[in-house]
Amino acid sequence: MEKKPVTAVLVGGGHRAFIYADYSLTHPDELKIVGIAEPDEQRTAMAREKYGIEPQNCFRDAQELAQHDRIADVVINGTMDKDHVATSLPLLKKGYDMLLEKPFAVNKDEMNELVRVVREHHNKVMICHVLRYSEFYKAVKKVISDGKLGDIISIQLCEDVSYHHYATSYVRGKWANRDECGTSMLLAKCCHDIDMMMWLMGDVKPQFVSSTGSLQYFRKENAPEEAGTRCLLDCPLVDTCPLSAKRIYLDMPERWDFYVWPELHHAPYDQKYEYLKDISPYGRCAYKCGNNVVDHQTVLVQFANGATGSHNLTAGCAFSQRIVRVIGTKGELNGTFESQKFTVSYVDPHKEDDHISQTIDMSAECSASVGHGGGDHALVEDFVRYVRGEETSPSCTSLEDSVAGHLVVFSADESMANHGAPVKTSF
Repeated sequence: MEKKPVTAVLVGGGHRAFIYADYSLTHPDELKIVGIAEPDEQRTAMAREKYGIEPQNCFRDAQELAQHDRIADVVINGTMDKDHVATSLPLLKKGYDMLLEKPFAVNKDEMNELVRVVREHHNKVMICHVLRYSEFYKAVKKVISDGKLGDIISIQLCEDVSYHHYATSYVRGKWANRDECGTSMLLAKCCHDIDMMMWLMGDVKPQFVSSTGSLQYFRKENAPEEAGTRCLLDCPLVDTCPLSAKRIYLDMPERWDFYVWPELHHAPYDQKYEYLKDISPYGRCAYKCGNNVVDHQTVLVQFANGATGSHNLTAGCAFSQRIVRVIGTKGELNGTFESQKFTVSYVDPHKEDDHISQTIDMSAECSASVGHGGGDHALVEDFVRYVRGEETSPSCTSLEDSVAGHLVVFSADESMANHGAPVKTSF
């Protein structure tokens, strides 16, 4: 019997929602986009043209969508972090299953309410922890699952955020002010990494969390003495400052185009120049934006079996990279996501240097893939199987699977606010 495609409604016509929805263009037998709930008329029009959505299936928001009879099997929720729970609850109660962008909640109360509603209505909700689907991390997970490292003693993760990424997203952009966006930097940027720690640890739960960090450098008092307020308006350092909006956004207009030029993708240089000079939040001095999220934070986790985990977030780096190190009772693993390579090493007293190592190179598998090392569309493929009740991959992350990672982030931010005092995680 031929299977019908899973039908989906986009809630929020943002960058990530479109990436997931694009799976329908290459796999129309598996996924079909039939509706959208989005207040921005331009994005709605873009979705209608791209996916062939009928006008009667276009809604202003999730609330309006929830007032109608169900028009699809699932919702792809790509709204902003602080809106995830508010937009999800009425649709879950309506009976939709859901692919929900991370973080799925911005505090413990929201998390508990979402979990309660999903349990009550028996929805299938999968969280977009897309790094689990990259070929690199799948290979790391397999080494651990196969027992090659023995029992895990320590997991050490590190995320370096490039200076231009930090300036764009966490200084000038949507996630710069926790009071406005609702999320800490650890939650917005590193819930992927903390989730990875939980996934690699398997069924062992975190027990205590402590954390310290601060906004140390990207502050008004650290601005050069002669710096202006807007790079292209009144700053003599516009051509020399590494954080200059001209250098980051005009000289390299495609690097952050989706965030910086929402309505000016194809506009001429002069129009973009004036926009950055006078209007755009991305044209402000990076030291004078009123941002209040951290630029570095360290998280320490103690697991129930005595193993430990650590995660170091550092922003303003020369380039972005994710580093993973796992030490077990039989061996250890060291790698970087960007290189798509990791090395597994074992003690060997018969060798001159007392160890033997093997390097696993996943770059060939990833070279033909797009989006998070091939993870974006692999995630959607797994979601379709999940909704259909078919066998899913080990990467599949249900709402319940994602709770531990979110709890660690919430506990870490609580600990940081109390100068690193340990916080007991409770499930």
